[in-house]
Amino acid sequence: MSIWTPSSWREKPVLQQPTYPDMEALNRVEKDLRSYPPLVFAGEARNLKKQLGDVANGKAFLLQGGDCAESFSEFSATNIRDSFKVMMQMAVVMTFAGGLPVVKVGRMGGQFAKPRSSDTETIGDVTLPSYRGDIINSVEFTEEGRQPDPRRMIEAYHQSTATLNLLRAFATGGMADLHQVHKWNLDFAHQSKVASKYEELAEQISQSLEFMDACGVNSSTFRTLRETDFYTSHEALLLPYEEAFTRQDSLTGDWYDVSAHMLWIGDRTRQLDGAHVEFMRGIHNPIGIKAGPSMDPDDLIKLINTLNPENEAGRLNVIVRMGADKVGDHLPALIRAVEKEGQKVVWSCDPMHGNTIKSSTSYKTRPVDSILSEMKQFFQVHKAEGTHAGGVHLEMTGKNVTECVGGRFRVTDEDLSSRYHTHCDPRLNADQSLELAFLIADTLKAATH
Repeated sequence: MSIWTPSSWREKPVLQQPTYPDMEALNRVEKDLRSYPPLVFAGEARNLKKQLGDVANGKAFLLQGGDCAESFSEFSATNIRDSFKVMMQMAVVMTFAGGLPVVKVGRMGGQFAKPRSSDTETIGDVTLPSYRGDIINSVEFTEEGRQPDPRRMIEAYHQSTATLNLLRAFATGGMADLHQVHKWNLDFAHQSKVASKYEELAEQISQSLEFMDACGVNSSTFRTLRETDFYTSHEALLLPYEEAFTRQDSLTGDWYDVSAHMLWIGDRTRQLDGAHVEFMRGIHNPIGIKAGPSMDPDDLIKLINTLNPENEAGRLNVIVRMGADKVGDHLPALIRAVEKEGQKVVWSCDPMHGNTIKSSTSYKTRPVDSILSEMKQFFQVHKAEGTHAGGVHLEMTGKNVTECVGGRFRVTDEDLSSRYHTHCDPRLNADQSLELAFLIADTLKAATH
């Protein structure tokens, strides 16, 4: 295999990249970004890899979730706080019922770029470049807005910096304290049946904490009761941005992409001889591969061998995104191929991307029933194969949106227009996310007891 450098991807075929009209401006931005401080640290990425090693070995569960695509316009401390709260709620539900530690990884602090099925979009008789995320161009359908602008990478970096700063404060400054478990509930969610179920569980946790406190075990003496580890991730799609943040660790000499703790390769950019695989094989972060229904078992084995040649547990996360009607047909062959080769991977389920439909009111949406069905089948297949269903990968938000239809707190096709805020794909709201967490918790409980 050829020698790897942070820029060796430039010698490979590359997909899903914008065409910048001003190359000098792009070069200036890349130079500036290379001088900027890292967003995360290599030691943090190593800690995440160790925890994901526990997931791969069936000793923990991965919860990965957040925005489809972060936006400049919706950036606010409230949105970050509410998404953090939902993640904490989901994690505590899974941990309490399943008895497994939950590794929390947000799709936050860098999830700005989106792959597209077409380079252009046509409305009426006007055709313009497709919206590729705020790091590249604007969602506004104008010639100026859709022009790729490298300066947007600078804005994405500054927003990511602020997001990471706030997440670290939440994780270590008191909000993650288990004694706050009642306060994680969101104002709009308190009337739903799922929220009531959560409150019952929160009361059980509070009673357990009172007993532990009487025994001398409390948040002042045990860090794990008052703080949590919270990591960030995004799809490593815009390679000039990722290269600019690829730095050599002073302790180990290894290369890390310090734009996030975990990066992943999308289903559209996982070509074995492509630029994205070339870039990812050289960084030492934990990485993911999206595996859709077109993933061939032999190709998956080749990708795993390329990206994790030392077969390191926690290095690689296979994120399965088949669709509720396909997961039972395609997943078993992938698992059997990996097991036959003795390869160590985290298996996680993305029940979002394969279940996107157009509603009767012409909104892009995802039925909660299909999301729940794919998740259930994912667990069932792993149980049948004797392997560990390691995690879930969700597009979700703490906002009270109406973007996915169904769930116990019924969202209908007619409701979609009331609070449809996403810039890209539909997200689960807090109630729907919590409903999924209880399903996962019940399944984990059955698997571990």
